[in-house]
Amino acid sequence: MTDPIRLAKRIAELRACSRREAELFITGGWVRVDGVVIEEPQFRVTDQRIDIDPQADSSQAEPVTLLLHKPPGHDLSDGDQPAAQLLGAATLWAEDTSGIHTLKKHFAQLTLCVPLELSASGLVVFTQNWRVARKLTEDAATLEHEVIVEVAGELPPNGLKRLNHGIPYHGRTPPAIKVSWQSENRLRVALKGAQPGQIAHLCEAVGLQVLSMKRIRLGRVPLGKLPPGQWCYLREDERF
Repeated sequence: MTDPIRLAKRIAELRACSRREAELFITGGWVRVDGVVIEEPQFRVTDQRIDIDPQADSSQAEPVTLLLHKPPGHDLSDGDQPAAQLLGAATLWAEDTSGIHTLKKHFAQLTLCVPLELSASGLVVFTQNWRVARKLTEDAATLEHEVIVEVAGELPPNGLKRLNHGIPYHGRTPPAIKVSWQSENRLRVALKGAQPGQIAHLCEAVGLQVLSMKRIRLGRVPLGKLPPGQWCYLREDERF
């Protein structure tokens, strides 16, 4: 080979497959050029060594779901740029246990699900999987959020009872809510169908001021030890 050609064309020749299948092999991370994984079908090659993983399967292009520990002050709903600053190979949690090999395509066409308020931190979900997106959208009213709320002020004697009974917000009383003290100035709130501003409203109704909020669980998926500003993959055995 003397004239450079597209990697996809070369893979199609080597595998005797269609150009489209060749592109799926490449974007799926199955192809190495001189030992380096190349994910761009348009990459030009001449006489470099090209290796195709023996287990390569063009049908194995499973969509991924990313779990991010959002720091406070990041508006992830404001276009792609804020999310791009936090989602990338450099911010993948070193202790991720999914076994998924990180690819560039994992950061494309992501849907933000169940976003957090600007000042809040904690678990946020980005997904390429329409089933996950539908689950988190259709079950939003019954999905339980567990949030650690740092507060200031003094809770009246019946304040905790009022919170657990449920205080209406926008004309709707929470279908289920559990509130307890985690420490002297931190409340643990488990609330189904949480809406933006609702926890602050609940606290203000009993004389407390919210200083910070951190979502530590969505449904059955916990934040765990995931550090702020880092992300991990949703594992196959995890379900919301």
